[in-house]
Amino acid sequence: MVFLLFLCAFLAGHLGAMMVEQHRAVETAADGNWGLSFQQEGQPPVANATMDYLKQYDAYYAEKTPDKVLYLTFDAGYENGNTAAILDALKKHNAPATFFVVGNYIETAPELVKRMVAEGHIVGNHTYHHPDMSKISSKEAFEKEIKDLENLFEKTTGQPMKQYYRPPQGKYSETNLKMAKDIGYKTFFWSLAYVDWYQDKQPSKEEAFKKLLGRIHPGAVVLLHSTSSTNAQILDELLTKWEEMGYQFKSLDQLVAQ
Repeated sequence: MVFLLFLCAFLAGHLGAMMVEQHRAVETAADGNWGLSFQQEGQPPVANATMDYLKQYDAYYAEKTPDKVLYLTFDAGYENGNTAAILDALKKHNAPATFFVVGNYIETAPELVKRMVAEGHIVGNHTYHHPDMSKISSKEAFEKEIKDLENLFEKTTGQPMKQYYRPPQGKYSETNLKMAKDIGYKTFFWSLAYVDWYQDKQPSKEEAFKKLLGRIHPGAVVLLHSTSSTNAQILDELLTKWEEMGYQFKSLDQLVAQ
């Protein structure tokens, strides 16, 4: 029952908040839903916060570069049998990734979390309960969501958690960004994603490739969901196609080191 309630909340949040395909220009905003406007194929989108604005909070959504590099990230709200195939494809292509996990994921799939670590991937913080963090104004409550997951990860893997944070549902506030920075975290949004999180309405291979190949751009931080059966089925071919386009896969560690 707890898992079903979490799943419903996870999907409902994405329905209302994950604004990845806006077709109008968006303005820089200190609060709200993360949003992107794709103006030209193969070029970075216009986001509703600039790189310079985010930098003051140690926050990122892409790298400003002419080089064909991209950063793979996966949001992991629950496990439904697709992560192993995703890890297999990443291993085949020697592609580093960051998995932003929640408490439910670590509790129900600890062996997969351990595999992520063993195979050299970063496991990042997507909060313990996946709430709308922009509604949390208390530093204590904000920190508890982060630290509870941190502690669970360390208990499960024996290693400290990387201090990389992704706001659930892409909802954020200037206060949140500052809170994250104050406790030593870097915040990561994204510059490319597509609607892949509805378990009973998965995109076709053709739909996925249209978005993920047409909108890839230098310095992209790509967001995919590990719950997606489409992603699990296409990832090997997708990575091959990106390689054929001249792209290299890098770790978020390399992005923050710029």
